Amino acid sequence: MGRLFWKFFFFIWLAQLTTILAVSATFWLEHRAQVKMLEGMDRSPPAGFLVDSAAATLQYGGISALRSMLESRKQVPIYAVDEHNRELLGRKFAPATLERARRILDADLAAPAVRKVQGSDGHVYFLFSLFPEHWPEGGPHLGGKPLHPGQLPFPVVPLVATLLASLIFAALLAWYFSKPIRHLRSAFEAVVSGNLAVRLGPVMGKRRDELADLGCNFDRMASHLNAMIDGQRRLLHDVSHELRSPLARLQAAIGLARQRPEKLESSLERIERESVRMGKLVGELLTLSRLEAGVSGAMEEEINMGELVSGVLADARFEAETSGRTVEFSGCGEVLVKGNAELLHRALENVVRNALQHTPNGGKVAMGVRLDANGNDLRLTVIDQGPGVPENELSSIFDPFFRGNVTKSIDGHGLGLAIARRVVEAHGGNISASNRVGGGLCVEIVLPARCSDLESP
Repeated sequence: MGRLFWKFFFFIWLAQLTTILAVSATFWLEHRAQVKMLEGMDRSPPAGFLVDSAAATLQYGGISALRSMLESRKQVPIYAVDEHNRELLGRKFAPATLERARRILDADLAAPAVRKVQGSDGHVYFLFSLFPEHWPEGGPHLGGKPLHPGQLPFPVVPLVATLLASLIFAALLAWYFSKPIRHLRSAFEAVVSGNLAVRLGPVMGKRRDELADLGCNFDRMASHLNAMIDGQRRLLHDVSHELRSPLARLQAAIGLARQRPEKLESSLERIERESVRMGKLVGELLTLSRLEAGVSGAMEEEINMGELVSGVLADARFEAETSGRTVEFSGCGEVLVKGNAELLHRALENVVRNALQHTPNGGKVAMGVRLDANGNDLRLTVIDQGPGVPENELSSIFDPFFRGNVTKSIDGHGLGLAIARRVVEAHGGNISASNRVGGGLCVEIVLPARCSDLESP
């Protein structure tokens, strides 16, 4: 269960607990009030003081002194009832109140506000005080009249307390979970309108739940979309730039053929050469687009890398002989790689041809194949004797149409290494470049593979 579930659970449980406590406390207070009303006896400290005073007056002053004291106490009347249930001043009282006083004294002789005193007339008097609502001049007596309708135990207060608690916690819960959802909706609307710079991380604050994770996922999605759109824009710009030059040369060759018919043959050769170059560029673009879209064909073929490398080496050595360059190979036993042989052949060929283009005449290109110590990774290295690449451009040479300061003089479109990277990544590997200490560039390809114990090429 995620953090969001526990937050829901905690808030709902807290709301229910608060409601239960509020209702329980309200009913408990109501119950206490009802108990006091049923008892009818005032056992507060002031009433206890007056009852003790009346008991002392009866004990030391006699009946007449007590009668005078009771007649003078109008605000807080003290009742004196003998064993025959007769009140000293003849006032009415609830029989249940006297029974309550007797039970209290039976349980505790030192109970406050209740006294049992032997009078000088030989009678035993019970002394106690009543709440104002139980006075004879006031409202209803216990055991006499029924309670006033306003005192009926209708649960108005519990209902109001429960409603307020539910409203407060429901509002807090709704606000807590709706606020990030509103931010998320606004962010999606911004993306739909074309604003890919919107981010939810800052507005989420310090939240640590599924909604915050959703905001982080949205930020990654927006960043990825922004990078993809920027890449498409750059690709469109680069394609337009690459096609503009051969198209201009085609138009110039056509114009020259019309103006000077005697040079028609050379113009046709130029037109053919530019057409081949444009066809090659379009083919590379289609391959790159297919790889970026994830359409790489069947990838379940068991490829013998020894045979594949041998084919690439044969073509590279044939091409290198025309310029006095050489291609050397060193490696271990052959290995098997699962994937697409045609794509891997093109990727490795692009890397080797790029090394040959940057190697001066009479130089050499070194190619090596080896397995890691764990036997799970195949490493192919291609090392040239060219000028290398500036350190700040090493990570950019695998981008489409990238032409650094070193490669501007080299014929090509800057798509070979980009295609090689997409192919290697489609096979679960990676490709990287680094400058050698003695000069030249080293391109390393790492592919998941297994040894087949065949002879090396």
